[in-house]
Order: sequence, then C-alpha cells, then structure tokens
Amino acid sequence: MNAMTAGERRAVTTLASLFSLRMIGLFMIMPVFAIYGRELDGATPLLIGVAVGVYALAQALLQIPLSQLSDRVGRKRLIIQGMLLFAIGGAIAALSTSIWGVIIGRALQGAGAISGVVMALLADLTRVEQRTKAMAAIGMSIGVSFALAFVCGPLLAGHFGLSGLFWSTSIMGLGGMAVCWWLVPDPVTSVRQTPSTYWQQLRDVLAHRELLRLNWGIFSLHLVMAAFFMSVPVLLKNDGGLDVQLHGWVYMPVLFLSFIAIVPVIILAEKKRRMKGVFVTAVAAIALSMGWLSLLHGNLAELVIGLSIFFVGFNLLEALLPSLVSKISPAGSKGTAMGVYSTSQFLGACIGSPLGAALNGHLSASLLFAVLALFAGIWLWVASRMAQPPFLHSIMLSFEALSAEEAPALAQRLRAVSGVEDVVVLVEEKVAYLKVDRQRLDEEALEAFPAKAVAA
Repeated sequence: MNAMTAGERRAVTTLASLFSLRMIGLFMIMPVFAIYGRELDGATPLLIGVAVGVYALAQALLQIPLSQLSDRVGRKRLIIQGMLLFAIGGAIAALSTSIWGVIIGRALQGAGAISGVVMALLADLTRVEQRTKAMAAIGMSIGVSFALAFVCGPLLAGHFGLSGLFWSTSIMGLGGMAVCWWLVPDPVTSVRQTPSTYWQQLRDVLAHRELLRLNWGIFSLHLVMAAFFMSVPVLLKNDGGLDVQLHGWVYMPVLFLSFIAIVPVIILAEKKRRMKGVFVTAVAAIALSMGWLSLLHGNLAELVIGLSIFFVGFNLLEALLPSLVSKISPAGSKGTAMGVYSTSQFLGACIGSPLGAALNGHLSASLLFAVLALFAGIWLWVASRMAQPPFLHSIMLSFEALSAEEAPALAQRLRAVSGVEDVVVLVEEKVAYLKVDRQRLDEEALEAFPAKAVAA
C-alpha cells in the first residue's frame, strides 16, 4: 500500500500542527529580539545572545533523557508536559522587565525538550514506508512556521512589544497541549524500555556508526543555519534594500518554491531507492549556497538565489534526516535515537548563533559564508562515505502467551527467517518487533509462528 492510511494522515496532520504552534511561537522572537531586547533592564549584547542561546542549550541537555523516558512512560504525556513548560516559560519572559527574567523564561521554555519525543511518536504512528513523507510534512510545517513567524514577529512586536511576543508563545504552547490531548492518536506500537536496557540502548545508539553520521549531519545543518541567519537579515536590509518588516515576504516565496522542488525528489528517493544519492546532493546544495553567498551577495537578486539554493537543501535534509534515523535505529530504540538526534540538532544551533555573530561582527559576511562553505564541505565528505540506507519495513508480532524463558529462543528463530534484519522481543507486552526487507522476506516461515502480525 503506497498511500497513507486515515490514521497516518491524522497523525501527520496533528503532529505537524503541534510542531507549527511551537515553532511559530519560537521563531517570532528571532528577527526582533536583538533590537527589542536592548530595552530590558541589565541588557548587554552578550546577555541578549545568552537569552537567545539558552533555549537551545536547555533543549540539547534534555533531549536524550526525555526521549529515553518516552520509551518507558509513553510519548503523549511528556509532550503535554513539555508544551506546558513552554507556555509557563513564555509567561515568565512576558512578565519580566529585566534580561535575567527573560533568560529564566527562555531556559524554562527550552526545558520542554520534546522534539525527539514528537518525532518518535510520529514514527510509532506511521509505517516505515510512509516515514519519509511523514517527516517531510513535519519539515514543511517547520518551514512554513519559519516564514509565518518572520512575517508576524516584527508586526506583533511593533504593536504589542516584546512582552506581547512572549505572551503569544504561551498561547501557542497551550494550543499545542490541546492538540496533543484531543487530536493526536494514541500509538499501539511504541516500545517501552526497562531499567536494565536503559543505558544499553543509549550506548548502542551512540556506538552506531551510521547514526553517528546522521547526528553529525543534523548538528552541521543547524550550525550552518543558525550562523547563516546571523548575517542574512543584515544583508537583506543593507545590500538588498529591504526594511526588516518586509523580510518575511522574501522568505515566504523562497520556502514555498523549495517545497515544490523537493516533493518529486523525495518520491524519487523512496520509490527508486536512491536515498543516498539524494541525501548527498542535498548536502552539496548547502555547500553550494554558502559558496555562492561568500562570493555574491551584493544585491537582492544574488541574495535570493543563495537563499533559494539553501532552502532546497535545508528542507530536503529536514525531511530525510529524521526519516533515516528512524529507519536505521535499532528496533525498540527509536525514542533514544531521536533524542540523540535532537540533542545534536540543538547543539548545532547553540554553537552556530554565537559563531555566526562573532565571524560576521569581527570579520565579514563573505568570510562567514566561506567558513560555513568549508564546514558544509566537510559534512559532504562525511555524507559521501555513508552506507546505502536499508529499505526496511516494520512488523509487530503479537503473542497470546510469552515467557522470559522462551524469549531468547524465539528471537533466535525469528532472526533466522530470511529477510528479517532486526528483532526485539518484549516479554511483558508479549510482542516482537521486526525490521524486514520485504523483497527477501520468507513470509511463509514468518506465518508459521503462533502470532498475529501487525504493521508497525
């Protein structure tokens, strides 16, 4: 079946909406805080930078523990709690008149580190063969949120000030809680950890060579993106001749056209099994955009060309990277793998912002983009050495009875079936999770097991 089921469409739509609510509230701060933050008591350029970066730092520190916890206690509960922290942090920042109050509020917002949990839940609610399309929808929702936020942020700040922006983040956090509580489906295939496997799962994920490549990739992507936007708004204003309030009208069409461009590419990657080639090409687009802008950014047309190349690569990678992580991660460790992935993502953003500000402030935009082109070139070399990703599907076998004594022998017998690549047996839940290559799968041998098969 090539089309998504009704349940999968509902999961993708609601989780993309949840992501959008959170991201719009977050991104609206970015184009205005450097200006409006100066009005806060005790504000200095360094502390304004800390207020921006502390969110990503809190996210980076908590993604892994919260994502691992989601493998044990369930995803939805943690998502709702994370959105509540996001809303409370926004209210604290909105009520603060000092930079330190805003820093505390931003740190609390970041403590609701649920990105990895949301993507793990999406992986729970979609089949492997639909995963790239599902992750692409999340990536597109983030891109649309980015564009809307850069249009709405300056307008809201102009009418309601910085406190109005933070109150809007609180409202969107509460909206995200409502979406998760009432609209997001409950997964039936999520894997629960036991304390004995908690650290072993983390060690396995951290030692997985291909996952390390992907984690380096998302770190690099968000480092480049965060550093990139330390210079681009200034260039659009000074070299492009656009007031800050009009920048969103550049981002919106560029993002829209990039979405149109990546859809057939994603279909090609999945149906023709050309994932590695498409992935490496997307990384090359990031390097090309940085190289272009290091040489040509003197007018609006040159800036738009560089932005267009960047966003095609960026949006394609935002769709491919989490999909690849969910496919490659060991069966039963999606939450842990997504947590490490999200930690890498926010570490990249946390480092990229001050790096970009320092290079752009002390050197020049050209040198900043040249450094980012070099960094993207290193990533391109790393990506070119990755193995061709497996095209596997998930199956859950449900047993009426299963004992701890039977589990090792059952796992060994399942691994012996042709086409079965990975097996996790959960005794307490009486299920076995399999990753299989359907082109090689011996379905008759699998049907001989006394269990009911369900798409996972």
